[in-house]
Amino acid sequence: MFTKLCDQNKVYKNLLGGEWVESESGKLIEIISPVDGSLIGRVQAMTQNEVDRAVENTKESLPLWAEMPVYERANILYRAADLLEEQCGEIAEILIMEISKDRKSAESEVLRTADFLRYTADIGKSMEGQAISGENFPGGSRSKMSYVTRVPLGTVLAISPFNYPVNLSVSKIAPALVGGNAVVLKPPTQGAVSALHLTQVLNQAGLPKGILNTVTGRGEEIGDYIVQHPGIQFINFTGSTRIGRHIAQIAGMVPMLLELGGKDAAIVLEDADLDFAADNIAAGAYSYSGQRCTAVKRILVLDAVADALVYKLKSRVEQLTVGDPREGAIITPLIDQKSADFVQSLVDEALEQGAEVVTGNRREGNLIYPTLLDRVTPEMDIAWEEPFGPVLPVIRVHSAEEALELANRSEYGLQSSVFTSDINRAFDLANKLEVGTVQINNKTERGPDHFPFLGVKSSGMGTQGVKYSIEAMTRPKAVVINLGRPGR
Repeated sequence: MFTKLCDQNKVYKNLLGGEWVESESGKLIEIISPVDGSLIGRVQAMTQNEVDRAVENTKESLPLWAEMPVYERANILYRAADLLEEQCGEIAEILIMEISKDRKSAESEVLRTADFLRYTADIGKSMEGQAISGENFPGGSRSKMSYVTRVPLGTVLAISPFNYPVNLSVSKIAPALVGGNAVVLKPPTQGAVSALHLTQVLNQAGLPKGILNTVTGRGEEIGDYIVQHPGIQFINFTGSTRIGRHIAQIAGMVPMLLELGGKDAAIVLEDADLDFAADNIAAGAYSYSGQRCTAVKRILVLDAVADALVYKLKSRVEQLTVGDPREGAIITPLIDQKSADFVQSLVDEALEQGAEVVTGNRREGNLIYPTLLDRVTPEMDIAWEEPFGPVLPVIRVHSAEEALELANRSEYGLQSSVFTSDINRAFDLANKLEVGTVQINNKTERGPDHFPFLGVKSSGMGTQGVKYSIEAMTRPKAVVINLGRPGR
């Protein structure tokens, strides 16, 4: 199926002008599995000259693509969705070994991506122009009519993260394409093999040559170069807050969507259903070993129910399976040793400052066992830092007001959860929480994908969600019709 994408030595090529090509640099980057250290593949280390060609190549077919009727662009996305479902098993196997994602989550990512493609095609076809009469504004006249359409911005740079290299690539690519743009995809280094398989699917679905090109390579060699490239009209990035800030600083006046870090709090009030809250929090905190921007990353629980909640969480955490994702484990090795070192350092520091281990705090290489910490205080880094691992701190508070203050004190503002039986209190807290989304009686999570998804403060810039993403990567264009003869 993928004979053009890679050779028998697992050397993966880049998509350029509809063809799979090797880099002129002759350099390759080895992608090693975090599961067992095996070789997943070798990807090209592209040069800055090749970045130029990838960007410039998108311009050749862009006018025809932008003029193509939207239903034809949508049909390509429908075909891609069908192909993706057919190849779900193969791509899921790559995800399992390349990024250590458990099988259920890997298959879910591929199938959700197919759903995303279909829904994007549906929404693209439903977006229509608008006629605005001049008479609606004081002093205006019905002799003026504005015909407003949406037009593409040009070439979109999509930069996707390691934790969802298929889904979070498509969440950038599909809205851009249906809006009439071309795309250059810079996949994560760890996750590049999965993302390249995705682009092969999109290429097979019938995209015109050059409408989707890929660029693989080390960020330190081509990262700054591509985000500052004059041929890029929009940047859609998911990754760390540190890198997101850097991109925003160097990219100039290029519009962008930034999906960055989070420190999502689960606020548990004294009237909450604790069994329900514990189920949701455990699932939200430890899914994919906590390597999700929307993972529950701290609990703010009222003193009156803290002991009971911790007890219930302990039993749920200890039921989580740990080990090899090929064997059905939920908690799997983190993406690399550096990530595991950082998680462990936060735990060690918290314990030195008086936090208590409820369960966990065991490590084998880059495998961190699910850890629950109690008696965490605001003086500890783990109360504020994003670990991106299977560690959950419990912070006890005296009141809902204190929980709100601690939640809002964070530099991040992605999501929060509120668990309570009182809907009025839930809405009161929701209105005061400084985040993009508040989940009432549910874990923090992304989706459904047609909902708006956004972060405030250091968690991002701009709004995603299918319709919102299409609108972000297109712009209104108004043609004003002046009725009556010229000169009259």
